[in-house]
Amino acid sequence: MKKSISLILLYSFLCLTILPTWSAHANTSMVENKMEDRKQLFDHMSTVTHIPWYYFAAVDQYERNTSNQKKKREITQTEEYKKRITAIHIPLQAWYGAMNLMQTKQSESNVMLFNGIGRDGDGDGLVDHHNDMDVVTTMASIISKHGTSDSDMMRGLWDYYQNDRIMKRITQLAAIYRHFDMIQLEGNAFPVPLHANYSYRSTWGASRGWGGRRIHEGTDIFANHGVTVRSTSYGIVEEKGWNRFGGWRIGIRDVKGIYHYFAHLNGFEKSLEEGSIVKPGDTIGWVGSSGYGKPGTQGKFPPHLHYGMYKDNGYIDWSFDPYPYLRKWERQERKRR
Repeated sequence: MKKSISLILLYSFLCLTILPTWSAHANTSMVENKMEDRKQLFDHMSTVTHIPWYYFAAVDQYERNTSNQKKKREITQTEEYKKRITAIHIPLQAWYGAMNLMQTKQSESNVMLFNGIGRDGDGDGLVDHHNDMDVVTTMASIISKHGTSDSDMMRGLWDYYQNDRIMKRITQLAAIYRHFDMIQLEGNAFPVPLHANYSYRSTWGASRGWGGRRIHEGTDIFANHGVTVRSTSYGIVEEKGWNRFGGWRIGIRDVKGIYHYFAHLNGFEKSLEEGSIVKPGDTIGWVGSSGYGKPGTQGKFPPHLHYGMYKDNGYIDWSFDPYPYLRKWERQERKRR
């Protein structure tokens, strides 16, 4: 009896400790393998079509970032979609043709008969919206509709999306992927050095009096004047300059479509401009007390960094609480030291 209890306790220990760790490593490995397979597919299609791989990666990541939109959710939540390595979603009516009643894989000639844009990429004679090769081949035909120069490819994407906001996001993503020459851009950094004297607490959603009644869309990190402010992610500088509430501020858009807002700075890293590419830990400015006045106004409140996060849902940016992420990045960075 005691032996049975001991075995049960040992099994329970394994389930609670070793197995979750193994599962986490297995999940991480699966994600990494998918990303490697995705990059290989994009490289292959680049060789075949002469379209730089980072355009495929940019479209794929934009679609991935907005996969939870209501119009996409029905497709992206299916088991067939989840098995794919790419996230590019082309509406079925456009893929198979608006008048085509058969919205499943079929011959390319039949799809073309109904003016569908789906194309056979793997050479099996069929067009299937669940087949990654077919999907990327179809996107290649969209991008290269007018040619393969940068301006021609932008025209092709515009013909398809016809949305300035989407075009901006895809252009930003392409620039980031081109700069780093990889799609596996994971990892974050805490916005101020851990050795600095700083403090913060959860203040997102609290009422604010400065500049009119409104909620606080971020977390204030109080630190000494001049403490280094660092990029928290891989991304591109979307905005830089003066904001009437935020003072000297920088906005960085990361690869997941999240806008990271750094406000009340004392100054900027001189090499940074709109369009600059950054990685986690890069210096972007310094803690200050700027804001609430004409450009250059300082000292109306103690020096601190206002840090906000905004998610692009495809239509607007909406604020969400950065505090849990700050705590997580802080813990992760302490473990790496």
